[in-house]
Amino acid sequence: MPPVVLFDGECNLCNGAVQFFLDHERAPELRFAALGSDAAKTLLDGVVGEARSRELRTGDPERGPGSFVFVDGNRVLVESGAALRVARYLRAPWRWAAALVVIPRFVRDAAYRFVGRNRYRWFGRSASCRVPTPELAARFLG
Repeated sequence: MPPVVLFDGECNLCNGAVQFFLDHERAPELRFAALGSDAAKTLLDGVVGEARSRELRTGDPERGPGSFVFVDGNRVLVESGAALRVARYLRAPWRWAAALVVIPRFVRDAAYRFVGRNRYRWFGRSASCRVPTPELAARFLG
């Protein structure tokens, strides 16, 4: 299965990031699914088990899903690690962001969580996403 980006489907920042990835990918390799979807549940249940899957998909009831998740085979990355891994799939100069992996993870993840805690306040929520073209729709699971 190709690598899959799981994202908060209600978060405007997250939806914007998905659109950015689609627009700047080197090749159409990535697949996408909202964390709240049945496709995300099935995928994560199979890779990390039901308990960890539920934790990743639901997060905090006040702040929504807990993380941005990247699934590549049996490997699951979250928070800044997931974002930096996605950067590898983008065209230059955007893929150069993957070099930020040299920053200690506790620092990267602290910054990631700070933005995550404030994302709805800063960027808002949306009950629906942009309707993709048929060729883009095929890249979304579920």
